[in-house]
Amino acid sequence: MSFINEVIFLLKTHVRDYAMYIALAVIFIYFNIATGGGFLTPRNITNLVNQTGYIAVIAVGMTLVLIIREIDLSVGYVAGFLGAVAATYMMRTNMSVWLIIIIILLFGAVIGLTEGIIIGKVRVPSFVTTLAFQFGFRGLLILITEATGTILVTNETFNALSNGFVPDFQKSGGLHMLTLVAGAVAIILVIISQVNARNKLKRYNFETVSTPVFILKILFFSVMIGLLSFALANYRGLSWTIVIVSIVVLIYNFFMNRTRLGRYIYGVGSNPEAAALSGINVKKTLYFVFASMGMLSALGGILFTSRLQSATTTAGSGFELDAIASCYIGGVSTKGGIGKVANTIVGALVIMSLTNGMNLMGVGISYQYVIKGIIFIMAVAFDVLSRGKA
Repeated sequence: MSFINEVIFLLKTHVRDYAMYIALAVIFIYFNIATGGGFLTPRNITNLVNQTGYIAVIAVGMTLVLIIREIDLSVGYVAGFLGAVAATYMMRTNMSVWLIIIIILLFGAVIGLTEGIIIGKVRVPSFVTTLAFQFGFRGLLILITEATGTILVTNETFNALSNGFVPDFQKSGGLHMLTLVAGAVAIILVIISQVNARNKLKRYNFETVSTPVFILKILFFSVMIGLLSFALANYRGLSWTIVIVSIVVLIYNFFMNRTRLGRYIYGVGSNPEAAALSGINVKKTLYFVFASMGMLSALGGILFTSRLQSATTTAGSGFELDAIASCYIGGVSTKGGIGKVANTIVGALVIMSLTNGMNLMGVGISYQYVIKGIIFIMAVAFDVLSRGKA
């Protein structure tokens, strides 16, 4: 098979894996043309990445929830409420900001675990349970913020989580050198992981792509990381939001692909009955997934409150919709059992790029919801149709 034919064949047979990258590239090109080059400026790329942070971490947790065929509609207001609790703690106590963050994360895990126990033990459907929690935490958020309407956060360390940048060790030619070094390290890690994965497939006699196509794939990812690093280095460099999201993705990617519990989650999502018969404790797996979701909702709430430097009565509104859409656009199956954390981040970038690009073009908020709704239904329809053909 020729090089071109092999690339076309791969795109056709693995279209679910590549569709999000193609969609992201099309969105970038379109908005950059429509905004006269304003979309791909270093300042806007940095703003876009920081905007994606809180949705990205919530979407990572939602990926696990959707893989086991459940749903969590409460994440938005849980995030908003816990962000407001963190802001209140900082306003009224002298507690260390890091201790407050740990308490909020644990609080989030307990909320998620409670939802999981109601779903797993009492057998209330996740749609109903999390909808009830959504109502409850919406009320609690209003209750905690109604006195002033807005709780301002003045702690510089806390606000730096979503607005600060990693200090550089040396500036050269106006570029943030640490960001370029981090980009180079990321490229090397991608090459090593891809080579190891290919060697592993060969060792067990699985089919692999030809060497030219493999090199093209590595070149594609290397160029993407290189361009992103260069754009960020041209502004203020690596933000703390990118560092936090990268750590979350690395941990969850390792957990889902290299641990027994990660394999249990995929097993429960693919076939719960078969998983139970094979000895997997389905209920405990569900408890863990919802506790993890609650903790990441708390982290999302912390990042959002930090970005706004305040907590408001509407914090968290619609986060669950953006998170769910990010997962499905990132390739999570509507029937469970399939999904990758890294791809969900690309899905989150697609969603936030749409919002960012339409804001730059001055598109009204009403039209933005309509357009995002159309794209969401197209993503789900694509998933259903592509699975039907498989």
